[in-house]
Amino acid sequence: MSDLATRTPATAVAAPPPRKSSRLLRIAAWLVLLAVLLALPLYVDASWLKAGQYAMIGAVGAVGLTLLVGQAGQLSLAAAFFLLAGGTAYTVLSGTDEGGRVIGFGIDPLLSLLAAVVVCALLGLAFAPVSGRLRGIYLGVASLSLVFLGLYFGQSASRLTGGTSTGRSPARFSLFGFPFDNSGQVELFGVPLRQAERTWYLFLALTVIALVLAWGAVKGRIGRAWRAVRDNEAAAAVMGVSVARAKAGVFAVSSAYAGLAGAMTVLWFDILKPDENEFGTYGINVSIAYLAMVIIGGLGSVGGALVGALIVNGLPQILSLYSTQLGLFSGSGQGAFTPILVSTFVYGAAIILVVLFEPGGLAAIGRRITQRRKGISR
Repeated sequence: MSDLATRTPATAVAAPPPRKSSRLLRIAAWLVLLAVLLALPLYVDASWLKAGQYAMIGAVGAVGLTLLVGQAGQLSLAAAFFLLAGGTAYTVLSGTDEGGRVIGFGIDPLLSLLAAVVVCALLGLAFAPVSGRLRGIYLGVASLSLVFLGLYFGQSASRLTGGTSTGRSPARFSLFGFPFDNSGQVELFGVPLRQAERTWYLFLALTVIALVLAWGAVKGRIGRAWRAVRDNEAAAAVMGVSVARAKAGVFAVSSAYAGLAGAMTVLWFDILKPDENEFGTYGINVSIAYLAMVIIGGLGSVGGALVGALIVNGLPQILSLYSTQLGLFSGSGQGAFTPILVSTFVYGAAIILVVLFEPGGLAAIGRRITQRRKGISR
């Protein structure tokens, strides 16, 4: 008995350190990853940086969507609409009036970027009466109608979007007078920083900010309210959670993330060009691709959304670079195996495997591996 009494307190005191050490290990891993990403422009070619930038665009949009679908349990297929809305808002606000052909206000690019995020959040709030009444597949179909609305808007509002034939160029992004293009001579450790390198650091900063805000929301009171609504709306209402407010809020937040991704898309393409049909840069295929990122990464997992974006948005870019260098998937015409087609097969197969064998996505696999290591260490 005395031996048990002496061992029990020691065990209770020794239990917290592994949890603290694992948390420190995760923080250290993220810091190492950030350091690697900061150093990449010093060693990697511009074409690879462009591929990474496109993956970061997907990461921002996927993080916002996983908050909506995974944390709050609301299905949305409207990502493409908010991408177009965000890109249009940024281009119109930051651009100039071109002889009456298109409208522009010439506002500072940073303010235009923030305003584009706010505009998309307000559009998400405007959809709140619908999202508050519907759930599941019905909400998904209702949100899909926004994509067709965006297609009509892009084609008809040519003074804003520039039209489907020519589109319009956005204003060059600058931050406190520092341009993110090829102008000026800027070097870092002897490596010249041109547009590709500067845009990489801009997108990386926006992605990090989006991640930090998402983690803060998930771990805070807002995230608990979202999960309560997802699990049981009646029980959430009994606990004092305003179900309508929580649904409206998470839809607005997700729309804001998609709007930011839309502005980044315009900066990446260096043009705003609306689609001629429902399959394009802002079409149904894009909404499905963002939903695929969330499913592959793991519903509700912010870190998993990053991996999903790397697979869905990054893989086609990587395959395109390798196909050029190695002569793979270089066919053209109907039925040819192009990098985009191959990557579509890959993430389509990944979705099937996730649904059949690991509904929690890649995030669940990562958690299982971490728990096993903890068990071995103990």
